[in-house]
Amino acid sequence: MRPTPAEALTIHLWSLSEDVVVEHQEKSGQLALSSRWGVDHVERPGAAVREALRRMELGPVVLANATPEKSELYTAVLPTLSKLSHLVVRTLGLDDLGGPLLSVFPVAAHAPFTLVWLPGHRSVQLPRHVVLTVLDSGIALEAAGSPHRVVLHRPEAALVVALLAWPVTPDTATATLPLPPQITEGVIRYLVAAGMAAPSEARSGSVD
Repeated sequence: MRPTPAEALTIHLWSLSEDVVVEHQEKSGQLALSSRWGVDHVERPGAAVREALRRMELGPVVLANATPEKSELYTAVLPTLSKLSHLVVRTLGLDDLGGPLLSVFPVAAHAPFTLVWLPGHRSVQLPRHVVLTVLDSGIALEAAGSPHRVVLHRPEAALVVALLAWPVTPDTATATLPLPPQITEGVIRYLVAAGMAAPSEARSGSVD
């Protein structure tokens, strides 16, 4: 694994699943998003929502860069994407040329994904039912009944997952791994939000 610059910053990227097709319905003014789950409609989308979805259909984007009016990011774009979470791929990236760290793919018609700040002193661990599979694109983490599938794209993310085979606090993980703290913390947050890591006293896979 090549060294990761200590000053590297994590980036939160958003995209639509590959099977999603966005169409603007001129007559009704709606946006129709077709996917394996059927058709979702966005009523009276503003310019910010239309532009964000257009960019996300092309590939991963930083939402702030895809939203013409920054104030609408929180008032329009994020609320709309929350309702469409089953169509949205969330990716944790770095501002270097090494590619993304991991991606979280929805695999169910109801797949809410919310990042939360984790107490640094609270142990987390991989639930017993998480299955790891080696792919050409990285390592996939899946669990029966989980609405998400996680793919680790880089060795840095795999290091964090390996450490989570045992109960470990985010503070200890950050101090133990030879990675910038923001990488270790970011990977753990994404894993918890996807249900692939959980408080060690709640190993069923649910997150409090």
